[in-house]
Amino acid sequence: MLIRLSKYRVLCYRVAVKSFAPIIGFVSLATALCAQMPTPQPSAVNVAHQVAKVHAETAISNRKVPFHANWDSLAQYRAPDWFRDAKFGIFLHWGVYSVPAYGNEWYSRNMYIPGNKAFEHHVATYGPQTTFGYKDFIPMFKAEHFDPNAWVDLFVRAGARYIVPVGEHCDGFAMYASDMTPWNAASMGPHRDVVGELATATRARGLRFGISSHTAEHWWWYGRGRSFPSDVRDAADGKNPLTAQIYGPAAYMNLPGPDGTTNDEKEPDPSHLERWLPPDQAWLDNWLARSTEIVDKYHPDFVYFDWWIGQPAYKPALQQFAAYYYDRSAERREQPVLTYKEESMPANVATLDIERGKLDTLRLLPWQTDTSISIHSWGYVENDEYRTAKSLIHQLMDTVSKNGNLLLNIGPKSDGTIPEQARTVLLEMGKWLSVNGAAVYDSRPFTVFGEGPTKAPRNSTEKNNDIQIYTPEDIRFTTSRDGTQLYATALGWPTSGSLIIHTLFAGNPYLPHPVCSVQLLGSSDKIAFSQHPDGLRLTLPQAEPPTGIAFVFRIQTSCEAP
Repeated sequence: MLIRLSKYRVLCYRVAVKSFAPIIGFVSLATALCAQMPTPQPSAVNVAHQVAKVHAETAISNRKVPFHANWDSLAQYRAPDWFRDAKFGIFLHWGVYSVPAYGNEWYSRNMYIPGNKAFEHHVATYGPQTTFGYKDFIPMFKAEHFDPNAWVDLFVRAGARYIVPVGEHCDGFAMYASDMTPWNAASMGPHRDVVGELATATRARGLRFGISSHTAEHWWWYGRGRSFPSDVRDAADGKNPLTAQIYGPAAYMNLPGPDGTTNDEKEPDPSHLERWLPPDQAWLDNWLARSTEIVDKYHPDFVYFDWWIGQPAYKPALQQFAAYYYDRSAERREQPVLTYKEESMPANVATLDIERGKLDTLRLLPWQTDTSISIHSWGYVENDEYRTAKSLIHQLMDTVSKNGNLLLNIGPKSDGTIPEQARTVLLEMGKWLSVNGAAVYDSRPFTVFGEGPTKAPRNSTEKNNDIQIYTPEDIRFTTSRDGTQLYATALGWPTSGSLIIHTLFAGNPYLPHPVCSVQLLGSSDKIAFSQHPDGLRLTLPQAEPPTGIAFVFRIQTSCEAP
């Protein structure tokens, strides 16, 4: 071990000379790089202890807890009202991948795939993967301008009600103080417990706090790095044991073919996870330990899992995690939210999340969609494109009308600053929500989610089907939590000076009484209206309100006599 560690320090020195330092001062920089190598920790012992504790507490024989590790027991779960009231949250993809800031947040994988643009960029910019691997970005991830209080202040101004940083992406680098792996932000890189600091800042402002985990995919994430000379291959071959944890199993993705060989040139169909090589028990234990560690340390109100937990082999560990999380939350009198994607879990045991997609109708159970303010990457990359506030508010209203929440992702830069394009959009969203939030926060869906010519595509739940352009005739409905107020949000301003809301026709059986009042939020102008067999007709003010994004009409059917 000492010999191998010494060799690694020589490697650090050589990389520092070649890639970072001018001739003057390179010695001190090389020393700084190598000082961030992790020190050995009893990670395996900690994993085993954590797994044993989880198994004991979620076992059927433990009658002291309300939830156990099976779907029938977990079906007692109900989505809490705080989540249904919040409607809008902020997601944060921030990690080592923000240092190269190239392509997308899959850089850590793509840089090890020959022929990939990230591979070519990496070799041209940093040198071959034998001398500069993904781990060598960690000392460059300094987060020198990271201010959790400033971040939360921005998110509060944007109108968010919960905040969800990525606790660990697929790259194997934990953004929190982990006892399960030495490769974490508290020990290396920023030398700060990023998740812990955000949790404190978030709760100080009265917001809910969550954590996401993408660790499941780490099983196969670096697998292509075995196919050519690289530091991933060295780790897999035992040449650098200290790097084995960050590069993980680096397993194959595909099941072996009839001849017993595996070809990973093409990824398996993501809709058929049973065709992927299942993780072994050691990895499943590692996943369970890391996942439950964040429950014990940070008591999150919300836990988000990425898609690969749907791989069939995860089922027992996933049930154990859910039971442990729900039991721990019950013990603390907290109301947790656990999300899953696609068919990873039964619909009645957790909350459905749809990535960059939407539903075409109202769902009776609460759900969530997550999308990003940046179009091409979840993490920060240079020269990305950004959504507009109008586009995102329209998506929010479409989602809320269908009983869903919107979790909007931001990708901070490696120094801890929020890109100016994202900041501008967030503040514009917050300005709109400060006027029209009554139609969003604490709301519930109306019997009919909406009307208008713009329909969600038939494959809307698939990825990258969430951006649509709406018209003034596209209207989305919500109600106040107590059902006394009905809100109709027009996703544009009619140039004709009038608007017909066809759903609210005279005699509509879903309205307890005829409409008696209509008010345009944010405007003092009176709205003349009349109900007819073809709908509720509104006469609008001559000037379009300054909000200019979407227009909320508060409609009442019970009015006190003057």
